[in-house]
Amino acid sequence: MGDQGRKPTGENTTLFQGFEWNVPADGKHWKRLLEALPKLKAIGIDNIWLPPGCKASSSNGNGYDVYDLYDLGEFNQKGSRATKWGTKEELMELAKLAKESGVGLYWDAVLNHKAAADNTEKCKVVEVDPNDRTKETSEPYEIEGWLGFDFPGRDDKYSSQKYHWYHFSGTDFNAENNKQAIYKILGDNKGWSSSVDNEQGNADYMMFADLDYSHPEVQEDVKNWGVWITKELGLKGFRLDAVQHFSERFTNEWIENLQEQCGQDIFIVGEFWVGDTKVMAEWLSKMDHKFSLYDAPLLYNFSRISTSEKADLRKVFDNSLVQEEPVNAVTVVMNHDTQPGQTVATPVAGFFKPLAYCLTLLRQDGYPCPFYGDLYGMKGKHPELPSCGNKLADMILARKLYAYGSQEDYWDDPNCIGWVRRGTWDKPNGLACVMSNADPGEIRMAVGDMHKGEVWTDLLLWEEAKVTIDDEGYGLFPCPGISVSIWVNKDAEGRDRFPTKFDSNIYKE
Repeated sequence: MGDQGRKPTGENTTLFQGFEWNVPADGKHWKRLLEALPKLKAIGIDNIWLPPGCKASSSNGNGYDVYDLYDLGEFNQKGSRATKWGTKEELMELAKLAKESGVGLYWDAVLNHKAAADNTEKCKVVEVDPNDRTKETSEPYEIEGWLGFDFPGRDDKYSSQKYHWYHFSGTDFNAENNKQAIYKILGDNKGWSSSVDNEQGNADYMMFADLDYSHPEVQEDVKNWGVWITKELGLKGFRLDAVQHFSERFTNEWIENLQEQCGQDIFIVGEFWVGDTKVMAEWLSKMDHKFSLYDAPLLYNFSRISTSEKADLRKVFDNSLVQEEPVNAVTVVMNHDTQPGQTVATPVAGFFKPLAYCLTLLRQDGYPCPFYGDLYGMKGKHPELPSCGNKLADMILARKLYAYGSQEDYWDDPNCIGWVRRGTWDKPNGLACVMSNADPGEIRMAVGDMHKGEVWTDLLLWEEAKVTIDDEGYGLFPCPGISVSIWVNKDAEGRDRFPTKFDSNIYKE
């Protein structure tokens, strides 16, 4: 049949988280990403997860304190026209270049709540136990809650929907006496959603003014927003914030409506930050596997192994989502929620990040999502330089060029493991990866007799040796102590692109 009749090998795709928690609040983030986008594309980034760029409670807000979904930095509201990230015009310019460059944009959608109401409204409530929201701790009484949203600066553009107390299921502040508590709002057809996680008894309430997705006006407005922003920016996907905290029923309906209106290939990944893979797998099943989840259990494994001396590397995927649900796992080494100083900080030791990134980028399962803070460094009270000795870009490019074909693991030693990717008919080069969390090591691995006589070198340049593949297709591949090596034929197509010399100075400092 020949090569002409063979199906081409699909390219590996990589998602990039395009922000960290402490990006400066200077309104220049969209401009920085615009300039960086061609360089990200060149190292193999296919999709970028953008921050929640809707108008927040202040111009310094990251967007998780969302005020107006329809204001992308276009209207003078909450003290500024631009968001922390920039103006809508700058965002549209970024979206235009992304489309021209073949880079997809995913929007971080914060749909659980609203913050920074325009006025207070009176409503009847009952207080609930903060540790068990199913337990009422007071008699019903009236409070004055920040629950009125008029969006005066937008003046009904894109949506005429206003929000009042009856559009919410709960709040956390009584303006009448300045008391903070968790208040469940009472009224016809009111109550916590029954289709949420059972965290703290019922996970419906998380923060601020909690949207009530049993109300038809809320459902319609948020569904319309999803279609509007997708078409407005040409989005290719969404990251849904805190999916265990709002209605699974509505989430399914929202996705169905979005895909009907904008195409079945819209990608959705949800944030469901628990360490129990069984819980996550059951949730994916209930959601008919319509989208993916971040592999929190794998990140916890990275943290545990990297902070334990000579931990068993062979256990790194134990009980991970990528092991249980490989098609629906987005793998991360760090994100904005887990970086130092955040509430769910999950430390991964610096020496281990190159190993962790190779374990996510160069293997056949999962959808890897490198972190802005690891590629460009982190600001704030816990600043860090770019991780992986500035070699993360090289690892991402190695995925794009060489991580194809069948995979064979060599996991005999608890502290020195390796694997090979054997390539495909049209992406034949393959690779070999060896890593150690202890002493220098080496592993004899078979890359295939089609490579006999080839000389392979470490494209990271951390190991200086050269490996000649023998007549049976084997090579003895070393790696330095507490490090990783990525071996590829020194004459393979694309080797002239290494080292990438990636410009990590995105702030031009």
